[in-house]
Amino acid sequence: MMMQRRWDRSFVSLESPTGSRNGAGFYPCQGLYYEPLGERARTAFIATHYNVDFSEHYLAGHMAKRGYGFLGWNTRFRGNEGFFLLEHALIDIGEGVRWLKEEAGVEKVVILGNSGGGSLMGAYQSQAHGVTMNPTPGLKIPSALHDIKAVDFYVSLCAHGGRPEVLTAWFDPSVLDETDPSSIDPDLNMYDQKNGPPYSAEFIDTYRNAQVERNNRITSWCHDELVRIEKLGMRDRAFPMYRTWADLRLMDPAIDPNERKPRWCYAGDPKSANFSPRGIGLINTLRTWLSMWSLEESYCRGEPHLIRIKEPALVIQSLGDTGVFPSDAHAIYDGLASEDKELQFVSGDHYLQEPKDSRDNVADLIDDWLHRHGA
Repeated sequence: MMMQRRWDRSFVSLESPTGSRNGAGFYPCQGLYYEPLGERARTAFIATHYNVDFSEHYLAGHMAKRGYGFLGWNTRFRGNEGFFLLEHALIDIGEGVRWLKEEAGVEKVVILGNSGGGSLMGAYQSQAHGVTMNPTPGLKIPSALHDIKAVDFYVSLCAHGGRPEVLTAWFDPSVLDETDPSSIDPDLNMYDQKNGPPYSAEFIDTYRNAQVERNNRITSWCHDELVRIEKLGMRDRAFPMYRTWADLRLMDPAIDPNERKPRWCYAGDPKSANFSPRGIGLINTLRTWLSMWSLEESYCRGEPHLIRIKEPALVIQSLGDTGVFPSDAHAIYDGLASEDKELQFVSGDHYLQEPKDSRDNVADLIDDWLHRHGA
């Protein structure tokens, strides 16, 4: 292990090839760069999420103490999930990678795909090897996407498999009317005690199929609605989406078992969260749905990108996570094309807040892995 160092951080803000500074002074790409005091890091991390601000990521200081640079990086879509477009997010991440190489002077770059950002960073590495994704319907692939550069290592930390996958796994399929958050099909209501928990194998199968059907129905409606509004001279529109805290694993710890707290989710009590306006994907435009959430259309799915990542890869999953489960970690590990890959399960919750040494332990694990790979 390397000795622990003091560290400092600096603010970084950049324009993007497809996004300029706006009139109020807002730069599309912003973040904080952490580095050890008095020395230039040879290897640096970059971590980005679809919409969560990662500039003060919880591992940044831990890795800087171990001699690494760490760019907690935000795209133009931070806090702006409802307008997300994958093509432009990848270009913004590419600006962060370019800055690390050209301005920070690092030799090796490590992608940290954490939580929902796991599939986003996987998509970046995949498309940096050559653009294979289709554009969001009605748009074109920006030429700048062909200029993004691949990095040297891929680390997945408590990561969801993909944006459409996690939404569908959390979807409440008992919604009868997408405009009415109180509408319920009692036969698919996971919070009705007559259905469980524990849930029968038959109920689980019916429920999972209905979750996929709900995703596909919204996709079909988005396509139809785009046709309708374009005839009226409109380019896009927003719509709400309700009830997205309904993964059966939240209530039944026997499904995909780990050390998680039963009947709990990131937002507290699952039923209360499910019937509140706090879920993921609450507001979308039609094109954002197709770009980020649609099982049929989105390139924010994990599988198409993981099979193109051949760089050394480390997959880490906490055992107390209430939203990412062992099967998710195994799917990421199995999906990676890399022949040099490792899967590690560790103690801790999703954010590694408990036990108190969880973050240090994960930082040591990553540090050791990178040392073994010459970084």
